[in-house]
Amino acid sequence: MSSLPRVLLLAENCNPEWPSLPIVGYKYARALARVADVTIATHIRNRENIEKAGELADRVHYIDNEWIARRMYRLSTFLRGGNEVAWSTNQIMAYPPYVAFERQILREFDGPLQGGEFDLVHRITPMSPTLPSYASGRTKQPFLIGPLNGNLDWPAAFNSEQKREREGLRRLRGAYRYLPFAQSTFRHAACIMAAFQHTIDDLPKSCLDRVVPFPEVGFDPAVFHPQGRQAPFSVRGPKRFLFAGRLVPYKVPEAAIRAFATSQTLQDHVLHVLGDGPEQPRLEHMVAEAGARDRVIFEGRKTQAEVADFMRRCDAFVFPSIRELGAGVVVEAMASGMVCLVTNYGAPGDLVAGGRGVRIDLQPMDGLVRDYQAAMEHCVAAPQEHAAMAQRGADYARTYYDWDAKAAYTARLYQAVLKGENLGSFTEYR
Repeated sequence: MSSLPRVLLLAENCNPEWPSLPIVGYKYARALARVADVTIATHIRNRENIEKAGELADRVHYIDNEWIARRMYRLSTFLRGGNEVAWSTNQIMAYPPYVAFERQILREFDGPLQGGEFDLVHRITPMSPTLPSYASGRTKQPFLIGPLNGNLDWPAAFNSEQKREREGLRRLRGAYRYLPFAQSTFRHAACIMAAFQHTIDDLPKSCLDRVVPFPEVGFDPAVFHPQGRQAPFSVRGPKRFLFAGRLVPYKVPEAAIRAFATSQTLQDHVLHVLGDGPEQPRLEHMVAEAGARDRVIFEGRKTQAEVADFMRRCDAFVFPSIRELGAGVVVEAMASGMVCLVTNYGAPGDLVAGGRGVRIDLQPMDGLVRDYQAAMEHCVAAPQEHAAMAQRGADYARTYYDWDAKAAYTARLYQAVLKGENLGSFTEYR
Protein backbone atom coordinates (compact mmCIF):
# COMPACT_ATOMS: atom_id res chain seq x y z
CA MET A 1 0.00 0.00 0.00
CA SER A 2 1.26 3.48 -0.89
CA SER A 3 2.32 5.72 1.99
CA LEU A 4 1.56 8.79 -0.09
CA PRO A 5 -1.50 10.83 0.81
CA ARG A 6 -4.53 9.91 -1.30
CA VAL A 7 -5.87 13.14 -2.77
CA LEU A 8 -8.91 13.92 -4.90
CA LEU A 9 -7.88 16.93 -7.00
CA LEU A 10 -10.66 19.16 -8.33
CA ALA A 11 -9.23 20.76 -11.46
CA GLU A 12 -11.91 21.96 -13.85
CA ASN A 13 -9.26 23.86 -15.82
CA CYS A 14 -6.54 21.33 -16.59
CA ASN A 15 -5.23 21.18 -20.14
CA PRO A 16 -1.65 20.74 -21.40
CA GLU A 17 -2.21 22.70 -24.59
CA TRP A 18 -4.38 25.63 -23.55
CA PRO A 19 -2.57 28.75 -22.29
CA SER A 20 -2.92 30.58 -19.01
CA LEU A 21 -5.00 28.89 -16.27
CA PRO A 22 -5.59 25.51 -18.00
CA ILE A 23 -1.89 24.77 -18.57
CA VAL A 24 -0.99 26.01 -15.07
CA GLY A 25 -3.62 23.67 -13.63
CA TYR A 26 -2.29 20.79 -15.69
CA LYS A 27 1.37 21.31 -14.74
CA TYR A 28 0.52 21.66 -11.06
CA ALA A 29 -1.60 18.50 -11.15
CA ARG A 30 1.15 16.63 -13.01
CA ALA A 31 3.72 17.66 -10.40
CA LEU A 32 1.40 16.69 -7.52
CA ALA A 33 0.98 13.26 -9.08
CA ARG A 34 4.66 12.67 -8.32
CA VAL A 35 4.31 13.36 -4.59
CA ALA A 36 0.79 12.08 -3.84
CA ASP A 37 -1.61 9.36 -4.91
CA VAL A 38 -3.93 11.66 -6.85
CA THR A 39 -7.17 11.24 -8.72
CA ILE A 40 -7.90 14.26 -10.90
CA ALA A 41 -11.50 15.29 -11.56
CA THR A 42 -11.61 17.60 -14.56
CA HIS A 43 -13.98 18.73 -17.29
CA ILE A 44 -14.68 16.56 -20.32
CA ARG A 45 -13.42 19.30 -22.64
CA ASN A 46 -9.85 18.55 -21.47
CA ARG A 47 -9.99 14.86 -22.32
CA GLU A 48 -8.55 14.93 -25.84
CA ASN A 49 -5.42 16.89 -24.93
CA ILE A 50 -4.81 15.08 -21.63
CA GLU A 51 -5.01 11.71 -23.31
CA LYS A 52 -2.80 12.89 -26.17
CA ALA A 53 -0.16 13.98 -23.63
CA GLY A 54 -0.27 10.48 -22.15
CA GLU A 55 1.07 11.50 -18.73
CA LEU A 56 -1.98 11.41 -16.45
CA ALA A 57 -4.59 9.45 -18.36
CA ASP A 58 -4.93 6.66 -15.77
CA ARG A 59 -5.42 9.17 -12.95
CA VAL A 60 -8.14 11.33 -14.52
CA HIS A 61 -11.92 11.20 -14.14
CA TYR A 62 -13.90 13.34 -16.56
CA ILE A 63 -16.98 15.32 -15.58
CA ASP A 64 -19.47 16.06 -18.35
CA ASN A 65 -21.73 18.98 -17.52
CA GLU A 66 -21.85 20.34 -21.08
CA TRP A 67 -25.60 20.67 -20.79
CA ILE A 68 -24.95 23.91 -18.89
CA ALA A 69 -21.26 24.65 -19.52
CA ARG A 70 -21.62 24.89 -23.31
CA ARG A 71 -24.64 27.16 -23.09
CA MET A 72 -23.01 29.52 -20.61
CA TYR A 73 -19.79 29.63 -22.63
CA ARG A 74 -21.70 30.61 -25.77
CA LEU A 75 -23.58 33.30 -23.86
CA SER A 76 -20.33 34.61 -22.36
CA THR A 77 -18.62 34.72 -25.76
CA PHE A 78 -21.58 36.61 -27.22
CA LEU A 79 -21.66 39.17 -24.41
CA ARG A 80 -17.88 39.65 -24.52
CA GLY A 81 -17.72 39.93 -28.30
CA GLY A 82 -15.20 37.08 -28.39
CA ASN A 83 -12.83 35.72 -25.76
CA GLU A 84 -10.07 38.34 -25.62
CA VAL A 85 -11.58 40.96 -23.29
CA ALA A 86 -14.32 41.46 -20.63
CA TRP A 87 -12.88 38.94 -18.17
CA SER A 88 -15.35 39.91 -15.44
CA THR A 89 -18.24 38.93 -17.71
CA ASN A 90 -16.59 35.56 -18.25
CA GLN A 91 -16.30 35.00 -14.49
CA ILE A 92 -19.94 35.84 -13.90
CA MET A 93 -21.04 33.39 -16.60
CA ALA A 94 -18.75 30.69 -15.16
CA TYR A 95 -20.50 30.54 -11.77
CA PRO A 96 -23.51 28.31 -12.57
CA PRO A 97 -21.57 25.68 -14.54
CA TYR A 98 -18.86 25.53 -11.90
CA VAL A 99 -21.32 24.87 -9.08
CA ALA A 100 -22.82 22.14 -11.28
CA PHE A 101 -19.31 20.73 -11.83
CA GLU A 102 -18.61 20.29 -8.11
CA ARG A 103 -22.09 18.94 -7.36
CA GLN A 104 -21.57 16.28 -10.02
CA ILE A 105 -18.18 15.36 -8.54
CA LEU A 106 -19.76 14.76 -5.14
CA ARG A 107 -22.39 12.53 -6.73
CA GLU A 108 -19.95 10.50 -8.82
CA PHE A 109 -17.40 10.13 -5.98
CA ASP A 110 -19.90 9.64 -3.17
CA GLY A 111 -18.86 6.02 -2.54
CA PRO A 112 -15.07 6.60 -2.49
CA LEU A 113 -15.44 9.76 -0.38
CA GLN A 114 -17.74 8.13 2.15
CA GLY A 115 -15.71 4.92 2.11
CA GLY A 116 -12.50 6.67 3.07
CA GLU A 117 -10.62 6.03 -0.19
CA PHE A 118 -9.24 9.59 -0.05
CA ASP A 119 -7.36 11.39 2.72
CA LEU A 120 -7.79 14.91 1.33
CA VAL A 121 -9.78 16.87 -1.23
CA HIS A 122 -7.91 19.73 -2.91
CA ARG A 123 -9.44 22.20 -5.36
CA ILE A 124 -6.61 23.58 -7.50
CA THR A 125 -8.68 25.23 -10.25
CA PRO A 126 -10.44 27.53 -10.79
CA MET A 127 -8.14 29.90 -8.95
CA SER A 128 -10.44 32.87 -8.55
CA PRO A 129 -11.80 33.56 -5.04
CA THR A 130 -15.00 34.78 -6.75
CA LEU A 131 -15.96 31.23 -7.75
CA PRO A 132 -17.07 29.57 -4.49
CA SER A 133 -16.80 25.85 -3.80
CA TYR A 134 -19.94 23.77 -3.41
CA ALA A 135 -17.84 20.86 -2.11
CA SER A 136 -16.21 22.71 0.80
CA GLY A 137 -17.72 21.37 4.02
CA ARG A 138 -19.50 18.52 2.24
CA THR A 139 -16.70 15.95 2.50
CA LYS A 140 -15.52 14.20 5.64
CA GLN A 141 -11.96 14.62 4.39
CA PRO A 142 -10.11 17.92 5.00
CA PHE A 143 -10.76 20.30 2.11
CA LEU A 144 -7.98 22.50 0.70
CA ILE A 145 -8.55 25.27 -1.80
CA GLY A 146 -6.00 27.10 -3.88
CA PRO A 147 -3.80 28.56 -4.96
CA LEU A 148 -6.24 31.44 -5.26
CA ASN A 149 -5.46 34.72 -6.97
CA GLY A 150 -7.59 37.82 -7.46
CA ASN A 151 -8.58 41.22 -6.08
CA LEU A 152 -6.14 43.45 -7.96
CA ASP A 153 -7.89 46.73 -8.75
CA TRP A 154 -7.57 48.60 -12.01
CA PRO A 155 -5.20 51.57 -11.55
CA ALA A 156 -7.17 54.80 -11.81
CA ALA A 157 -4.67 56.23 -14.30
CA PHE A 158 -5.63 53.53 -16.82
CA ASN A 159 -9.38 54.06 -17.10
CA SER A 160 -9.16 54.20 -20.89
CA GLU A 161 -7.46 50.79 -20.94
CA GLN A 162 -10.16 49.44 -18.65
CA LYS A 163 -12.82 50.64 -21.08
CA ARG A 164 -11.03 49.05 -24.02
CA GLU A 165 -10.92 45.82 -22.00
CA ARG A 166 -14.70 46.14 -21.52
CA GLU A 167 -14.25 45.70 -17.77
CA GLY A 168 -17.19 47.82 -16.61
CA LEU A 169 -18.60 44.91 -14.60
CA ARG A 170 -15.44 44.88 -12.50
CA ARG A 171 -17.21 47.26 -10.10
CA LEU A 172 -19.60 44.43 -9.17
CA ARG A 173 -16.79 42.09 -8.08
CA GLY A 174 -17.48 42.44 -4.36
CA ALA A 175 -20.95 40.95 -4.86
CA TYR A 176 -19.40 37.48 -5.04
CA ARG A 177 -19.32 37.45 -1.22
CA TYR A 178 -23.12 37.14 -1.25
CA LEU A 179 -23.30 34.25 -3.70
CA PRO A 180 -24.51 30.89 -2.41
CA PHE A 181 -21.62 28.86 -0.93
CA ALA A 182 -19.22 31.87 -0.84
CA GLN A 183 -19.05 32.08 2.95
CA SER A 184 -19.05 28.33 3.54
CA THR A 185 -16.14 27.90 1.12
CA PHE A 186 -13.73 29.65 3.46
CA ARG A 187 -15.44 28.74 6.73
CA HIS A 188 -15.00 25.00 6.13
CA ALA A 189 -11.67 24.93 4.29
CA ALA A 190 -8.84 23.36 6.29
CA CYS A 191 -6.30 25.34 4.27
CA ILE A 192 -6.54 28.26 1.85
CA MET A 193 -3.55 28.75 -0.42
CA ALA A 194 -3.40 32.37 -1.63
CA ALA A 195 -0.99 33.77 -4.20
CA PHE A 196 -0.02 37.29 -3.19
CA GLN A 197 -0.95 39.90 -0.58
CA HIS A 198 -3.58 41.45 -2.85
CA THR A 199 -5.49 38.16 -2.61
CA ILE A 200 -4.90 37.55 1.09
CA ASP A 201 -6.32 41.01 1.82
CA ASP A 202 -9.58 39.97 0.12
CA LEU A 203 -10.17 36.90 2.27
CA PRO A 204 -12.40 36.83 5.39
CA LYS A 205 -10.43 37.76 8.48
CA SER A 206 -11.83 34.73 10.28
CA CYS A 207 -9.87 32.34 8.06
CA LEU A 208 -6.46 34.01 8.06
CA ASP A 209 -4.99 31.44 10.46
CA ARG A 210 -5.57 28.85 7.71
CA VAL A 211 -4.11 30.91 4.87
CA VAL A 212 -0.77 29.86 3.40
CA PRO A 213 0.95 32.21 0.89
CA PHE A 214 1.54 30.26 -2.31
CA PRO A 215 1.73 31.84 -5.80
CA GLU A 216 0.03 29.74 -8.46
CA VAL A 217 2.63 30.23 -11.16
CA GLY A 218 5.58 27.99 -11.92
CA PHE A 219 7.84 26.92 -14.75
CA ASP A 220 8.94 23.74 -16.45
CA PRO A 221 12.77 23.56 -16.32
CA ALA A 222 12.81 21.25 -19.33
CA VAL A 223 11.37 24.14 -21.37
CA PHE A 224 12.50 27.33 -19.65
CA HIS A 225 16.20 27.25 -18.81
CA PRO A 226 19.32 29.32 -19.53
CA GLN A 227 21.42 26.57 -21.11
CA GLY A 228 23.10 27.72 -24.29
CA ARG A 229 22.48 31.41 -23.78
CA GLN A 230 25.04 34.16 -23.32
CA ALA A 231 24.94 36.25 -20.18
CA PRO A 232 22.75 39.33 -20.63
CA PHE A 233 24.56 42.23 -22.32
CA SER A 234 27.92 40.48 -22.05
CA VAL A 235 28.91 40.75 -25.71
CA ARG A 236 29.12 43.50 -28.25
CA GLY A 237 26.47 44.02 -30.87
CA PRO A 238 22.73 44.73 -30.92
CA LYS A 239 20.89 43.94 -27.69
CA ARG A 240 17.56 42.17 -27.90
CA PHE A 241 14.60 43.22 -25.79
CA LEU A 242 11.48 41.06 -25.57
CA PHE A 243 7.79 41.60 -24.83
CA ALA A 244 5.66 38.44 -24.63
CA GLY A 245 1.94 38.45 -23.95
CA ARG A 246 -1.45 39.03 -25.46
CA LEU A 247 -1.70 42.39 -27.19
CA VAL A 248 -4.57 43.64 -25.05
CA PRO A 249 -4.94 46.95 -23.18
CA TYR A 250 -4.07 45.82 -19.64
CA LYS A 251 -0.75 44.32 -20.75
CA VAL A 252 0.17 47.86 -21.92
CA PRO A 253 2.45 46.77 -24.78
CA GLU A 254 2.17 50.39 -25.90
CA ALA A 255 4.52 51.47 -23.10
CA ALA A 256 7.27 49.07 -24.18
CA ILE A 257 6.87 49.85 -27.88
CA ARG A 258 6.72 53.63 -27.56
CA ALA A 259 9.63 53.65 -25.12
CA PHE A 260 11.82 51.61 -27.44
CA ALA A 261 10.79 53.09 -30.78
CA THR A 262 11.34 56.72 -29.73
CA SER A 263 14.74 56.24 -28.07
CA GLN A 264 17.81 57.54 -29.87
CA THR A 265 20.03 55.42 -27.61
CA LEU A 266 18.24 52.20 -28.60
CA GLN A 267 18.33 52.74 -32.37
CA ASP A 268 20.94 50.01 -32.90
CA HIS A 269 19.00 47.44 -30.86
CA VAL A 270 15.90 45.28 -31.40
CA LEU A 271 12.56 44.76 -29.65
CA HIS A 272 10.76 41.48 -30.37
CA VAL A 273 7.01 41.46 -29.68
CA LEU A 274 5.54 37.99 -29.14
CA GLY A 275 1.79 37.57 -29.14
CA ASP A 276 -1.25 38.89 -30.94
CA GLY A 277 -4.55 40.49 -30.05
CA PRO A 278 -6.88 43.43 -30.69
CA GLU A 279 -4.24 46.08 -29.96
CA GLN A 280 -1.91 44.94 -32.75
CA PRO A 281 -3.12 47.24 -35.58
CA ARG A 282 -2.85 50.30 -33.32
CA LEU A 283 0.64 49.27 -32.17
CA GLU A 284 1.85 48.60 -35.70
CA HIS A 285 0.69 52.07 -36.68
CA MET A 286 2.73 53.58 -33.82
CA VAL A 287 5.82 51.72 -34.97
CA ALA A 288 5.34 52.86 -38.56
CA GLU A 289 4.92 56.49 -37.48
CA ALA A 290 8.16 56.25 -35.48
CA GLY A 291 10.00 54.81 -38.48
CA ALA A 292 10.97 51.75 -36.41
CA ARG A 293 9.65 48.83 -38.44
CA ASP A 294 13.14 47.41 -38.83
CA ARG A 295 13.73 47.51 -35.05
CA VAL A 296 10.35 46.58 -33.56
CA ILE A 297 9.43 43.15 -34.90
CA PHE A 298 5.98 41.66 -34.41
CA GLU A 299 6.61 37.93 -34.22
CA GLY A 300 3.01 36.75 -33.72
CA ARG A 301 1.71 34.10 -31.36
CA LYS A 302 4.22 31.42 -30.39
CA THR A 303 4.19 28.04 -28.68
CA GLN A 304 5.71 27.68 -25.22
CA ALA A 305 8.84 26.12 -26.70
CA GLU A 306 9.18 28.99 -29.16
CA VAL A 307 8.73 31.58 -26.39
CA ALA A 308 11.44 29.82 -24.36
CA ASP A 309 13.78 29.89 -27.34
CA PHE A 310 13.24 33.65 -27.76
CA MET A 311 13.92 34.14 -24.05
CA ARG A 312 17.29 32.43 -24.40
CA ARG A 313 18.15 34.56 -27.42
CA CYS A 314 17.10 37.89 -25.91
CA ASP A 315 18.71 39.94 -23.16
CA ALA A 316 15.94 41.77 -21.29
CA PHE A 317 12.26 41.07 -20.74
CA VAL A 318 10.09 44.21 -20.85
CA PHE A 319 6.67 43.70 -19.27
CA PRO A 320 4.65 46.86 -18.50
CA SER A 321 1.38 45.06 -17.61
CA ILE A 322 -0.59 47.10 -15.08
CA ARG A 323 -2.98 44.42 -13.78
CA GLU A 324 -1.08 41.17 -13.58
CA LEU A 325 -2.36 38.74 -10.96
CA GLY A 326 0.16 35.92 -11.35
CA ALA A 327 2.71 36.83 -14.04
CA GLY A 328 3.89 33.34 -14.87
CA VAL A 329 5.68 34.73 -17.91
CA VAL A 330 7.93 36.76 -15.59
CA VAL A 331 8.95 33.59 -13.73
CA GLU A 332 9.67 31.91 -17.08
CA ALA A 333 11.81 34.85 -18.19
CA MET A 334 13.73 34.80 -14.91
CA ALA A 335 14.29 31.05 -15.19
CA SER A 336 15.61 31.60 -18.73
CA GLY A 337 18.27 34.00 -17.49
CA MET A 338 16.73 37.30 -18.58
CA VAL A 339 16.78 40.52 -16.61
CA CYS A 340 13.15 41.59 -16.14
CA LEU A 341 11.81 45.15 -16.34
CA VAL A 342 8.29 45.22 -14.87
CA THR A 343 5.67 47.58 -13.51
CA ASN A 344 5.67 47.59 -9.71
CA TYR A 345 2.03 46.63 -9.24
CA GLY A 346 0.64 43.20 -8.50
CA ALA A 347 2.60 40.00 -9.00
CA PRO A 348 5.44 41.27 -11.25
CA GLY A 349 6.69 43.77 -8.67
CA ASP A 350 6.70 41.08 -5.96
CA LEU A 351 8.53 38.59 -8.14
CA VAL A 352 11.46 40.87 -9.02
CA ALA A 353 11.76 42.47 -5.57
CA GLY A 354 15.04 42.20 -3.70
CA GLY A 355 17.23 43.19 -6.63
CA ARG A 356 15.99 40.35 -8.85
CA GLY A 357 15.01 42.79 -11.61
CA VAL A 358 13.97 46.38 -12.32
CA ARG A 359 10.70 47.78 -10.97
CA ILE A 360 9.08 50.73 -12.74
CA ASP A 361 6.68 52.83 -10.66
CA LEU A 362 3.01 52.58 -11.62
CA GLN A 363 1.99 55.92 -13.15
CA PRO A 364 0.06 57.39 -16.09
CA MET A 365 1.07 56.27 -19.56
CA ASP A 366 3.50 59.06 -20.50
CA GLY A 367 5.47 58.58 -17.29
CA LEU A 368 5.46 54.83 -17.78
CA VAL A 369 6.88 55.27 -21.30
CA ARG A 370 9.54 57.66 -20.03
CA ASP A 371 10.70 55.39 -17.22
CA TYR A 372 10.69 52.21 -19.32
CA GLN A 373 12.78 54.01 -21.90
CA ALA A 374 15.28 55.05 -19.24
CA ALA A 375 15.37 51.51 -17.85
CA MET A 376 16.05 49.95 -21.24
CA GLU A 377 18.78 52.49 -21.97
CA HIS A 378 20.34 51.76 -18.58
CA CYS A 379 20.36 48.03 -19.44
CA VAL A 380 22.68 48.82 -22.34
CA ALA A 381 24.79 51.22 -20.30
CA ALA A 382 25.28 48.99 -17.21
CA PRO A 383 25.65 45.38 -18.41
CA GLN A 384 27.32 43.97 -15.28
CA GLU A 385 24.64 45.37 -12.97
CA HIS A 386 21.86 43.78 -15.02
CA ALA A 387 23.69 40.48 -15.45
CA ALA A 388 23.83 40.24 -11.64
CA MET A 389 20.10 40.96 -11.42
CA ALA A 390 19.40 38.25 -13.98
CA GLN A 391 21.40 35.73 -11.97
CA ARG A 392 19.55 36.56 -8.75
CA GLY A 393 16.25 36.20 -10.60
CA ALA A 394 17.24 32.84 -12.08
CA ASP A 395 18.33 31.50 -8.68
CA TYR A 396 15.06 32.62 -7.09
CA ALA A 397 12.92 31.06 -9.84
CA ARG A 398 14.73 27.73 -9.68
CA THR A 399 14.48 27.57 -5.87
CA TYR A 400 10.79 28.35 -5.49
CA TYR A 401 8.96 28.08 -8.83
CA ASP A 402 10.15 24.84 -10.39
CA TRP A 403 6.94 22.73 -10.46
CA ASP A 404 8.61 19.89 -8.57
CA ALA A 405 9.72 22.29 -5.83
CA LYS A 406 6.16 23.60 -5.57
CA ALA A 407 4.75 20.08 -5.42
CA ALA A 408 7.17 19.13 -2.65
CA TYR A 409 6.04 22.20 -0.71
CA THR A 410 2.41 21.16 -1.19
CA ALA A 411 3.20 17.63 0.01
CA ARG A 412 4.53 19.10 3.26
CA LEU A 413 1.32 21.09 3.52
CA TYR A 414 -0.78 17.95 3.05
CA GLN A 415 1.02 16.26 5.93
CA ALA A 416 0.55 19.30 8.17
CA VAL A 417 -3.19 19.38 7.45
CA LEU A 418 -3.57 15.64 8.07
CA LYS A 419 -1.74 15.97 11.41
CA GLY A 420 -3.73 19.05 12.42
CA GLU A 421 -0.59 21.16 12.72
CA ASN A 422 -0.46 24.95 12.83
CA LEU A 423 0.12 26.31 9.30
CA GLY A 424 2.04 29.38 10.43
CA SER A 425 5.40 27.77 9.66
CA PHE A 426 4.77 27.82 5.90
CA THR A 427 6.50 31.09 5.17
CA GLU A 428 8.71 30.47 2.12
CA TYR A 429 6.52 32.50 -0.25
CA ARG A 430 5.87 35.44 2.05
